Amino acid sequence: MKAMRWSMVLALGLMAVPVTAQTDPAATPAPASTPTPAPVVPSGPPLPRVAVITTAGRIVIELETTKAPLTAANFLRYVDQRRLDGVSFYRDVKVAPRFGFVQFGVLGDPKLMLPPVRHEPTTQTGLKHYEGTISLARLAPGTGRGDFTISVGDQFGLDADPTQKGDNLGYATFGRVVEGMDVVLRIFDAPVSPTAMIRGTFKGEVPVAPVKVISVRRVPAGK
Repeated sequence: MKAMRWSMVLALGLMAVPVTAQTDPAATPAPASTPTPAPVVPSGPPLPRVAVITTAGRIVIELETTKAPLTAANFLRYVDQRRLDGVSFYRDVKVAPRFGFVQFGVLGDPKLMLPPVRHEPTTQTGLKHYEGTISLARLAPGTGRGDFTISVGDQFGLDADPTQKGDNLGYATFGRVVEGMDVVLRIFDAPVSPTAMIRGTFKGEVPVAPVKVISVRRVPAGK
């Protein structure tokens, strides 16, 4: 499936945002009536979880520190250094009802950004972009820093695909929403401005009232 390889390909200054070299404006979203559930995580040591407290509610994300160690560790550095406190969900990409993504993060703020992390393609990690997947936004592979997307609907077009031309490495997913998908959907469904842009980009994707991130903290084991 080539979904999501379309004209959302926009850059925002220093900010790492989802970009690919391929575009396919005619791509058709997959049916969104019954999203495919994420695979069951094998038994073993519990994976770390973080709670994203927003003005719209609480989202809990489980991080794939075993399968995507570099990308998950990058996210945890932003969490532990409290660099995501006070940021916002500044972008809602709506291709169809319950098909698109929301994006949040440091928005290229040099005071908040950490060094970029090496790209971990889904062909390496074995992960896929199911609904609720969190991914690292980027420009070229290996430029991802502190901006992240959460998929609404299954987004397999964001997975690495060696059969494609050009930049076919997709986006590095490193976790999934395990609580608060209703909050993600509220953010996704909120009105967007038809004219507002951020640094000349994202027209039609900027929320009228962006949801703020109050804090992002690790969830103690067993809670």
